[in-house]
Amino acid sequence: MIVVASSNGRIGIEAAAQILRQGGTAVDAVEAGIRLVEANPEDHTVGYNGYPNILGEVELDASIMNGRTLESGAVGALKGYLHAITVARQVMDKLPHVLLVGDGASRFAAEMGNPPQPEMLLPETRTTWADRLRPDMNDADIAQIASRTDLAHWVELATDPERAKGTVNFIAQDRDGNICTGVSTSGWAWKYPGRLGDSPIIGAGNYADNRYGAAACTGMGEMAIRASTAHSLVFYLKMGLSLAEASERAMTDLCDLGGRFISVMNLIAIDKDGNHAGYSSDNGRTYIYQTPDMAECEELPRIVVPIPPRWG
Repeated sequence: MIVVASSNGRIGIEAAAQILRQGGTAVDAVEAGIRLVEANPEDHTVGYNGYPNILGEVELDASIMNGRTLESGAVGALKGYLHAITVARQVMDKLPHVLLVGDGASRFAAEMGNPPQPEMLLPETRTTWADRLRPDMNDADIAQIASRTDLAHWVELATDPERAKGTVNFIAQDRDGNICTGVSTSGWAWKYPGRLGDSPIIGAGNYADNRYGAAACTGMGEMAIRASTAHSLVFYLKMGLSLAEASERAMTDLCDLGGRFISVMNLIAIDKDGNHAGYSSDNGRTYIYQTPDMAECEELPRIVVPIPPRWG
C-alpha cells in the first residue's frame, strides 16, 4: 500500500494514507487527499483561491481513474464549486460519460448535491489578477474585459510562465493491489476562458491500470495532451520496461514536440508492484510518498530529463 503525490499534496497525503490503513480503497484515498489540497487557499494552482482565467474567473479541471476497471471521470472549466475531484468521481460513478465541461459540469455538480462556492477568490488574489493586467490596461478596461473581442491578444500579454504551471497529483495503491490516480487544478493562470489542460484528459495527465501501473502529470498540459504522456508511460510498462525506463521514455518523447511553445513537464508514477518515481524537465523539483506504516511522508528529488524550452 502506498500514496504518491506531487509535493503540494503534503497537506492531504496523511488523510489518504489513513484511509489505506483502515482498509479503504485507493479511490477513496485519492479523493480524500486531493480534497484537502483543493480547500487550501495558500495553493494558487488548485481549487479555492487558485489563479483565475483572463476574465478573473476560477475554472477548475479534475480527473480520477480506477485502475481496476479503467473507469474514469473528469470535469473541465467547472465554475462555482470547490471540489472538482469529487464531481469528477461522481461523473465516474453516476454517468455513462467520462468528461463534463463548463455549464454542464456545474449543472451536474448541483444535481449531485455539492455545495456551491460562489466566490472562489480571496481579495488579495483578485488584486493580483488585476495587477497583472494593469501595466497594459487601465482600471476601466479591466472592469470591461469580459466585453472585449480581442481576448486572445490579452492572454498572450497576461500569461505569466511562473504562474502558468501547477496541479496536484495523487496515486494510491490499496491492500488489494488496486490503483487509482487523481489530478486537480485551477489551470493556467490568466488562461483563455474554457482552456483545458491535461488534467481532465484521461491518457494525457492521468492514467491508471492495475496490470501495469499509473502516471500523472503536472506542468504545461498542452505538451502532455499532444504526447499522451500518462498513457505512454503506462504503455511502456506494458511493453515490459522498468519504471525508470518507462518514465524516462515518456519524458524523452516530449523532446520531439515541435511548435512555438514548450515548457516544463513533471510526472509521478508507480508500477504494479508499488515502486514509485518522480521525473521533471526542471531542476529542483520534488515529489512525496507515504506508506501506511510511515508516520509522515518522505520528500524525494525528481530525476531530471531535460526538455529544451521555447516560448513564442
